[in-house]
Amino acid sequence: MSKVYVYGVTDAAPFTASLDGVEDATEVRTVEHDPLAAVVSDVEEREPPRTDENVQAHDEVLRSVMTGGDGRTVVPMQFGMVFEGEGPLRNVLRSGRPTFTRSLNEVDGTFEFGVKVVAPDDGGVPPAVTESVSEELASASVAEADGDQFSDRLVLNRSYLVERAEREAFDDAIDRVRERHDSLTVRYTGPYAPYNFVDIHIGAER
Repeated sequence: MSKVYVYGVTDAAPFTASLDGVEDATEVRTVEHDPLAAVVSDVEEREPPRTDENVQAHDEVLRSVMTGGDGRTVVPMQFGMVFEGEGPLRNVLRSGRPTFTRSLNEVDGTFEFGVKVVAPDDGGVPPAVTESVSEELASASVAEADGDQFSDRLVLNRSYLVERAEREAFDDAIDRVRERHDSLTVRYTGPYAPYNFVDIHIGAER
């Protein structure tokens, strides 16, 4: 019997779409418990392997839900969330309704973007430059979350929460950083579901 793989939670407007999901799923649908809906596909395994293909499929499904049509706000689940069936999943939607609803409201109409700014090999970056880059990007976003400083050359490693309507303004801010600090390498990725701006923990009801 197929199990249910969950990508994220959105509002309870049902849909079915032909998308490439985790473990070669070809259809993504919703499981509803008003006013919420879980974005799901069917899988056979309780613990799908964390391959590059599966992780990419997880992210791409969420991106498609967020950007398709008029776009939908999504509270993302971490990779690997599987339920034995729709019943246990609906129980979690019911019991977690206040938390899911609050999180949907907090990230309503937003995308997450990742920004890494890397200094050249030949020296450090003055603190004033780091401050300038930070201020430029903060001005076009509504929240930010620091990532790991895994290299001495990292000037900045952050995730930014950006309103859908302000995406172009954030793109422009990235361009200004590149123009003003052309010795720096700016790695700009997204949009992603707002992983770093929600805090959802699912219990053992799966």
